[in-house]
Amino acid sequence: MRKWLFVLSCFLSACTVGPNYEKKDVFEDAQIAESLKLHGTKLQISQKWYQDFGDSNLDYFISEAINENTDVLSTIEKLRQARTIAKIAKVQYLPMLDLSSGYDYAKPSKNIGLTADTDYFSIGFDGNWEIDIWGKGRRLNEQKRAEFENMLYTLRNVKNVITAEVATTYFNIKTLEEKRRIALHNLSLQKDIFKSIDEKYQAGITDESTYHQASYLLEKTKALIPSLEARISSEKNALATLIGKLPNTIDEKIKTKTNPVKNASRYEIKNLLDLPADIIRTRPDVKAAEKMMVAQNAAIGQAIASVYPNVSLSGLFGFEAKNMSDLIKSSSKAYSYQPSLTAPIFHWGELQNNINLEREKMAETYQAYRKTLLSSVEELSNAITALQKEYQANRASRNAAYNMKKAFQAMKEKYENGLIEYSSLLQVQQDLLEAETTLADSNGAIISKIIAFYKATGGGYNDEK
Repeated sequence: MRKWLFVLSCFLSACTVGPNYEKKDVFEDAQIAESLKLHGTKLQISQKWYQDFGDSNLDYFISEAINENTDVLSTIEKLRQARTIAKIAKVQYLPMLDLSSGYDYAKPSKNIGLTADTDYFSIGFDGNWEIDIWGKGRRLNEQKRAEFENMLYTLRNVKNVITAEVATTYFNIKTLEEKRRIALHNLSLQKDIFKSIDEKYQAGITDESTYHQASYLLEKTKALIPSLEARISSEKNALATLIGKLPNTIDEKIKTKTNPVKNASRYEIKNLLDLPADIIRTRPDVKAAEKMMVAQNAAIGQAIASVYPNVSLSGLFGFEAKNMSDLIKSSSKAYSYQPSLTAPIFHWGELQNNINLEREKMAETYQAYRKTLLSSVEELSNAITALQKEYQANRASRNAAYNMKKAFQAMKEKYENGLIEYSSLLQVQQDLLEAETTLADSNGAIISKIIAFYKATGGGYNDEK
């Protein structure tokens, strides 16, 4: 008996119709590496890359987001659903057994020639097995397993995106806080100058034009601060939402002794290109798109299996008796079995069109994978270039801010010694505020572009090819 079961299992496993999935590479790793100018394998991306910033507050916010963000939690639920669906598919073509019991009473019409009444109790087991000869069940199992893996990679990609979004929002807040500090500092300087001018104006030493110019600059700088504070509040609320908190509940957690945006974040630019050639192909979103091709390929096999004959077995074993007291007796045993075979003969091309449809879907899924891969290469290329160029711009902004600070100090001294008119100092004041604000924006942009670079690599959520 065991020998025949072994032969039958070998026969069934050998009859899985439809194409087996073959990996379809849009581009070779070497082509991708050449396009991105990658030249190494040393740089390994950790899922906790953000810890390199050395900011414990940022670490806290990202940890909270991974555990509490609604998109992450929603995707986890979808992953659980996909796992349950895969479990259901795994047993779809196994023998099924049901317990049934009942009471049957029928009184036929005398006009049909039958006069005997039917009156009996029954209890037993109903069995049914659709034999998976052509592998339709195995292809279904393959499809649902691939869809589960797709959702697993989707979850990793969501975590990558949320991590980058939290980090970007956090440093947006720090950039705005630095710009507010600069505005307040300049406001303090302008108040000191205005006080001097006001005293001179009241004494009739300076003219009305100088007084109003100083007043104009003071009010103009004051007007910057409410706008900056409104944007800071908006970004804080966005960060709170990302970590699953209510607005206006993270003020204490976001405070830092020193602002990381005050100085440009240092990053070894040469490391940007020291990435493995397969960094794109192993990104979680690219792997998720590939798993959809695996799932769709299995759907083709299911459609092909539907063309072949279907064999099923059904049967009943139980007890039947006219009286309840006689039901569980050996003489009340009853059983039946019904093997059946069905084969499609004429369906007006429906089955072949189903196969064609699944193949067309496969072509569409391949293009979706191709688009994801190309978009990923574009994203990483843009991130690398943007970070390189931002460092160049930052160097110029830093030099400009330094020179304007020196120029302001020199002009202020000249003004206080009566060597120049206030109008000359006014222009330098405005230029200093602009230069320092531009530098703060550039420092924040460097951090944002470092974050974008890590996100574009897959954020450490990369998987083997």
